Amino acid sequence: MTQTEPKPVPMTRRCPLAPPDEYAQLREEAPVSEVALPDGNTGWLVTRFEDVTAVLVHPEVSAQRKFQTSVTSVTLSPEEYLASGFGVSFIGMDPPDHTHYRKLMTGMFTVKRLRALVPRIEKIVDDQLDVLLDAGSPADLIREFAQPVPSLVICELLGMPYEDSKLYQDRTHVIMSLERTKEALLDAMTGMSDDMRALVHEKRANPDGKLISNLIEAVPDDGVPLTDDELVAIGNLMMIAGYETTANMIGLGALTLLHYRDQWETLCRQPDLAERAVEEILRYLTVGPFCLPRTAKTDFELGGRQIRAGDPLLLSTESANWDPAQFEDPERFDITRKPKRHVGFAYGAHQCLGQELARIEMRIAFAKLAQRIPQLRLAVPLESVRMRTDMQIYGAHEVPVAW
Repeated sequence: MTQTEPKPVPMTRRCPLAPPDEYAQLREEAPVSEVALPDGNTGWLVTRFEDVTAVLVHPEVSAQRKFQTSVTSVTLSPEEYLASGFGVSFIGMDPPDHTHYRKLMTGMFTVKRLRALVPRIEKIVDDQLDVLLDAGSPADLIREFAQPVPSLVICELLGMPYEDSKLYQDRTHVIMSLERTKEALLDAMTGMSDDMRALVHEKRANPDGKLISNLIEAVPDDGVPLTDDELVAIGNLMMIAGYETTANMIGLGALTLLHYRDQWETLCRQPDLAERAVEEILRYLTVGPFCLPRTAKTDFELGGRQIRAGDPLLLSTESANWDPAQFEDPERFDITRKPKRHVGFAYGAHQCLGQELARIEMRIAFAKLAQRIPQLRLAVPLESVRMRTDMQIYGAHEVPVAW
């Protein structure tokens, strides 16, 4: 790496619904560029769609990382993390460990299982729309709709009591915050882990056919059932990944639809466009992580730059999804756009396991929102919406709406 003063990853947005402007120039002039990491190290920022997807399937790139990508100054020592009982997420593992867990989890997200959830998801969405309407106009779409829906769906998926959903929302908020204290972080992680362990013990005694029970009863290829620690780690991952990203994508997607009023009105007239709308929302918006962290295991060339073994790689999915080489007129938000492969759920062996569940939730949420409240509108200008720049997952803190 020869650049003398590498800049940090671009974060400043001229428009809250668009990636930072710098990405367009980087894709054109320096698609693989040296960047400064928050921990003082340097890494490579990858911005073109072709390069991002190539790295995601590269056999000599590891999902493990020993570098800091978050701007928060609060980190846990290995001993503190271990004491929290949170467990090690398999999404940061490489084969064969990742393959072991991935194969087991894939069986939990079959088409048959997901289709069986549809009636329950529809009921959850309708119930939360009732709550939103009962709250009266104006209301906060995030608090009354975008957050509760995926939280309750995850409770349904895991077999967790619905009354625990708000507590998990609050703890996840602390864990994802860039402004948390170490004490608050440890408290949230320990509390979530303790409750997840209690849920695992309950499902061992009283199986209910939900995901935790199914994982308890599953027999991996090695013939060794999952331990409580492994089940807690998977449960915590499902809670954070399944709730936090979907909640913010529903909220940010609704904000975008209502801002581009012609697109909202098109969806209201043609609710069968919900599937295409979801794909366009997933392409147009990125809630996070903005840059997928990877580490080079060997030397190789990428985008004309020489990558060395051990080099950090940051893959910008939001830049890749706005790459004009992959998408025609990518700056235009168009829910009638013919879907094309994007990296909203990453790509390759680490592609999001719950992507189809997220798609189902979003399709139902946006279709029913348009059908039941077609007169929905933003109650404040876009520039007045408070965005989640203080969180690891992007979105809006509130979306004030009226009807």
